[in-house]
Amino acid sequence: MITEILIFSGAIFFLILLSGFFSGSETALTAASPSRIHRMAKEGNKRASLVEKLTHNSEKLIGAILLGNNLVNILASSLTTAFFIRLFGEIGVIYATLMMTILILIFAEILPKTYAITYPERVALKVAPLTRIVVFLFSPFVALVQVILRTTLKLFGIEITAERILSAHDEIRGTISLQAHEGGLVKDSKDMLDSILDLQDVQLEDVMVHRKNIEMINADDSPEDIFTQIVASPFTRLPLWKDDPDNIIGVIHAKEVLRAVKSNEGTVSDIDFNTIAREPWFVPETTSLQEQLAKFRSEKAHFALVVDEYGAFMGVITLEDILEEIVGDIYDEHDTSSTDAQILQDGSIVVSGDNAIRDLNRQFNWDLDDDNATTIAGYVIHIAETIPLPGQKYSHDGFTFEVLKRRRNQITSILVIPKKP
Repeated sequence: MITEILIFSGAIFFLILLSGFFSGSETALTAASPSRIHRMAKEGNKRASLVEKLTHNSEKLIGAILLGNNLVNILASSLTTAFFIRLFGEIGVIYATLMMTILILIFAEILPKTYAITYPERVALKVAPLTRIVVFLFSPFVALVQVILRTTLKLFGIEITAERILSAHDEIRGTISLQAHEGGLVKDSKDMLDSILDLQDVQLEDVMVHRKNIEMINADDSPEDIFTQIVASPFTRLPLWKDDPDNIIGVIHAKEVLRAVKSNEGTVSDIDFNTIAREPWFVPETTSLQEQLAKFRSEKAHFALVVDEYGAFMGVITLEDILEEIVGDIYDEHDTSSTDAQILQDGSIVVSGDNAIRDLNRQFNWDLDDDNATTIAGYVIHIAETIPLPGQKYSHDGFTFEVLKRRRNQITSILVIPKKP
């Protein structure tokens, strides 16, 4: 009798150990970070390469592990039930059920899965060789189960495809959001990473400097006046127009002007600025920031003129504008804040009407929709469906907007009461 108990105990211990292996392997291989495993595989880690191969066909992997896990659990429960019936009679079924529930729950499920979820990469690398053998041995049975599964689901009109629901961008964005929520990323880092992913979705019209805010030079002005304007301007590149401000004939670079003055022995009066102006580069306003960044790099340029579908001049875009979308505002001694927002004691915020929604969202961690408007004034007009008068208030998505100042048809100042967290 003692021999039977020892054999039984050894068999149950071995089966529980196998069940724990299967449970831990499933958790570790599914929870391991694909990016970390890929990096280790690139560095020459053979076990990491094996983990990549196993997880590549996740349906086959999970099927084999679940099949093995159920086999050992059922076998362990059956052996325990039969043995306890011999010892205690019919009531042995209850004893066997209680004992196996406790053993499987603690030692074959909770304990191995807790350890695996705590150290997923470490466990995945350890169990990969043995898991490969399990997958190889059980692959014919798993294939049969998959056929039965797909056939059964098809009877109910459900088709299983390998199509991924989320794109790579969506998965990365979700990871960034999760890490920021859990404290793994500071807000500035999250904003930068999100902005990089947004480059393909944001168009030039959303970030360009509008034509009403651009300094331009009239080609018909005297050389002295043109030189004075260039020296006084905080910008190194200025559009040159003739006859009509929409007729841009070139772009003057301050360095080219200095070279021309030096070669002309320091005199300005007989310099022809039309000849030193560079040919203007026109780009459509619907170009994405990602496309324009690639064009700037390929053309080795920093400045372009933005036009609409009819060729009308809309504004300018610079390399710095695109970089600021990624890293935030870059200031020098000539720049001012991009939002000039004034935070009041009650938590409300006074902003200029021409402040970009994207800049306000980034600065105050808001979630205002910028699909229908680029500036906060445009956002309020979109909500009101008219050009509101000073004093009028509008509420939308938890925010309250009050128009403070208006100049002709342009809203110049807005009081924003953010929604409560």
